[in-house]
Amino acid sequence: MVPVLEQHRFDTTPLVAWMEAHIEGFAAPIEIAQFQGGMSNPTFLITDTNGTRYVLRKKPPGELLPSAHAVDREHKITSALGGTPVPVVRTLALCEDTSIVGTEFFLMDHADGRVFHDPSLPESTAGERAAVYDSMIATLAALHQVDFEAVGLGDYGRVGGYMGRQVARWSKQYEASKTDDLVEMDKLMIWLPENMPDDSETTIVHGDFRLENLIVADDAPDVVAVLDWELSTLGHPLSDLAYNCLPYHWPEESFGDMRGLDASLPGIPSEEDYVAAYCRHTGRDKIENWTFYLVLSLFRLAAIIQGVYYRGLQGNASSPEALLRRDLTQQLSLRAWELVTNRSQ
Repeated sequence: MVPVLEQHRFDTTPLVAWMEAHIEGFAAPIEIAQFQGGMSNPTFLITDTNGTRYVLRKKPPGELLPSAHAVDREHKITSALGGTPVPVVRTLALCEDTSIVGTEFFLMDHADGRVFHDPSLPESTAGERAAVYDSMIATLAALHQVDFEAVGLGDYGRVGGYMGRQVARWSKQYEASKTDDLVEMDKLMIWLPENMPDDSETTIVHGDFRLENLIVADDAPDVVAVLDWELSTLGHPLSDLAYNCLPYHWPEESFGDMRGLDASLPGIPSEEDYVAAYCRHTGRDKIENWTFYLVLSLFRLAAIIQGVYYRGLQGNASSPEALLRRDLTQQLSLRAWELVTNRSQ
């Protein structure tokens, strides 16, 4: 937790009045702090005079792309999943009145627990590592088994064609932010459409499902809440699984909050065993074309990071961080093409 950042400060007087009118049991005055991290939607901890804690998640200030930072979608899916086996934080209210804190926001309960930033869990015992990974994969499987129509999410995205749209979107984004000729990226943009598996299966997908976006109980290795639903939609479940498995394939260099995994540590499952556990939880015999899903996830991330690098150049071309981003785009595309090459041998 940190004090509220200057660029995210707002007058809390209208917020307190709004909470008094909409939140049962709320008692002013409040204390407010900001969660640290790379979340694109600023997130705040509010503590009232009774010691009750609330979490406020809002759009950032300034001009935004029309579909970006959709806190209303986050509120919708988190609320819809509240009665399912997927652990989520209870939502309290959505406010679309931008006069309260400057942008749309929603309030939810505060969930106690631990957030692990390193997927290798170096401070944990072998038994806890194994149990945390068991709980993580069971949680992902539970999400993919939710009947999205039954919970009111039939209009949350398009049914079928998700991977095709992803390939087209990120190819276009990469071309728009291209700064170097990366042969592997060019090859991947040809290979992916030509090797597309059946693209009809549709479930709820989180879009950023990784250990760091989960809250684990303080006194047990169990996932008690899935956070950061900003990229969620209807899509192909194996794209979520492949993204969750990217730490097994991450380059040695770290970037931001993405870290590689030391699978040699006792208790950490192999990728094969982890995927097999997902299959058991979802009733699959096996996964065909697993390489494709991994390659697509690596390509997507490479394109995203290229965009970050490109935008960084607009401000400071000599930035060491920008150069690292450029290098990582190349490393991810190389790793993806290695998977393609190894599969064809």
